[in-house]
Amino acid sequence: MELFGKYFGDPRLLRGLALQLLAGVGVTARIFALTLLISIPLGVLIARGRMSKRRAIRWPVSAYIYVMRGTPLMLQLLFFWLMLPKLGLFRQDRLACTIFSFSINYAAYFAEIFRGGIESISEGQTEAGQVLGFSRAQVFLRIVLPQAFKRVIPSVTNEVVTLIKDTALANVIGVMDLMTQARYAVTSKVSLDPYIAAIALYLILNGVAERVCRRIERRLDYYR
Repeated sequence: MELFGKYFGDPRLLRGLALQLLAGVGVTARIFALTLLISIPLGVLIARGRMSKRRAIRWPVSAYIYVMRGTPLMLQLLFFWLMLPKLGLFRQDRLACTIFSFSINYAAYFAEIFRGGIESISEGQTEAGQVLGFSRAQVFLRIVLPQAFKRVIPSVTNEVVTLIKDTALANVIGVMDLMTQARYAVTSKVSLDPYIAAIALYLILNGVAERVCRRIERRLDYYR
C-alpha cells in the first residue's frame, strides 16, 4: 500500500487536492475570524461581570467560566449541536453552531485573560481619569482597557494559535473545514499526502496569525 506520493506525483490529482483543501481553508478561516470577532468583546464583558461586586452577577459569571474552561470543547460542540436544534436554533446549520460553540468557549478564556490584565492596572489610573472629568465608562474604554490589552497580548496570541488548531474539531459535526476536507481526501485515495498538505496550511495560518498579533503588540508599544 502506497501511503505517500499518490497526490504529489500526479499533477491532476494535486490540482484537485489543492482546490479541495483551499475550500476547507476558507471555512476554517471563517470559523477562526468570526469566533475572534465575537469572543474577544464578549470576553471583556464577561471579565467585567466576573469582577462585579454584586454576587448576583459575579457568581453566575464565575460558574459559566468554570464550566466552559472545565469541560472539553469537543463535548460542548456535540452538546450544542444536539440540543440547540431542539430549541429551534441552528437547524442543520453546522457552521453557525460551530461558531456559537467556539465563541462562548473562547469568551470564557479571554475573560480570565482580560480580568488579569484589567486588575494589573493601578487604581490611580482610574482616579486620574475621573479627575480629568471622564466617566467610569470612558476611563475604562480609553485608559484602562488599552493598557490591559497591551499587557495581555502574549496570552491572547497563545489563545489565537490554539483556536486555529481547535477549528479542526468542527469536523466532528461534519463541517467542511480544512481537517474534514483533508480526511476525505486521505480516505478516497488511501494516501497521507492530504494530511501533509493540511499540516503545511495550518502552519501557514498560525504563522500569519502570530505575525498579526506581533504587529498589534508593536502598535501598542506607547502604552508602557
